[in-house]
Amino acid sequence: CHLIHYLRLSHHLIVLNYLICTFDKLKSVSSEDVKITDAVFDGVEVRVFEPPAKADESLKRSVVYIHGGGWALASARTSLYNNLCRIMAESLNAVVVSVEYRLVPEVCFPEQYHDALRATKHFLQPDVLAEYSVDPSRIAISGDSAGGNLAAAVCQQLSKDEDLPVRPKLQALIYPVLQAFDFNTPSYQQNMNMPVLPRYVMINYWIDYINGNYELAHELLVNNHTALNVGRALSFRARLNWTSLLPPSFKKNYKPVVQSTGSEAIVERLPALLDVRAVPLLADDATLARQPRTYVLTCENDVLRDDGAMYAARLERAGVPVTLDHFLDCFHGCMIFTVWPTDFSAGVQTRNSYIKWLDENL
Repeated sequence: CHLIHYLRLSHHLIVLNYLICTFDKLKSVSSEDVKITDAVFDGVEVRVFEPPAKADESLKRSVVYIHGGGWALASARTSLYNNLCRIMAESLNAVVVSVEYRLVPEVCFPEQYHDALRATKHFLQPDVLAEYSVDPSRIAISGDSAGGNLAAAVCQQLSKDEDLPVRPKLQALIYPVLQAFDFNTPSYQQNMNMPVLPRYVMINYWIDYINGNYELAHELLVNNHTALNVGRALSFRARLNWTSLLPPSFKKNYKPVVQSTGSEAIVERLPALLDVRAVPLLADDATLARQPRTYVLTCENDVLRDDGAMYAARLERAGVPVTLDHFLDCFHGCMIFTVWPTDFSAGVQTRNSYIKWLDENL
């Protein structure tokens, strides 16, 4: 059984890795439109995209971008993310910093989070912003999928840092993965076998990220780790109550899966399951109230749809201006697929809507 499960996961990762990666990372080749350079920010590799200076401006807007890939795949330097960040730099006339955080299996949580936080805090230093001619009052932090998870977690931490002289003006999260509390939200039930990101693959990304064991996959799938008898989970339950956070069009006719008896040992073995640095949707209301204006993009055909929708609802209840940009006919990961042979209309549609929001608000 475990061998079959492993083979299914391995095949999925091979296919997905082919889709989102090229075998060789692209070198930093600048063009007439955008200067592309590789740098190191506080020990973390980054790729910086700089549009040419205009005569009538002194400072530019900026976006710190954190790529997706289940904390295990992709790179700031692969063609699809290189293309996305170049287009963002051109379209927004903004300096884009793409973070090359370390991946599973080289490191596990919390190292990816620490890499993203260190690189972002380094960039936000006034002297570094001046070096790149960036306006300190017009910076966004953004990411897709696992990168959206890291962007949200980093943004929460930055909001608590009283010594930070510069803070992001915006956060923009693209189909973010934000919780490992409930793997039976309506979107997880509806899209459990959806290509690109089936539920079992997302669960295994989580297990790898928090350095767990695949033998726990079924326990997580049926929510045994957050059963009613798991004391550590009780205080968080209201923060992920999708029956009150999701609109009827998302809830449909699905029913909550809440076990009366589960296993406290799972959370004892994997405390990151309830760590807000890994699970930003567990943050308290006071932390959420400190977040900047937020954009959340969700796709109907995506197990993570409800993660983003619940975060948007909680932020809005905390008084944060939020735009929830939902796409009925799109799927997880679509925004980076805009280059042949994976040039999908869903990718162009979501990317254009995302860039439009940044342009109007940054």
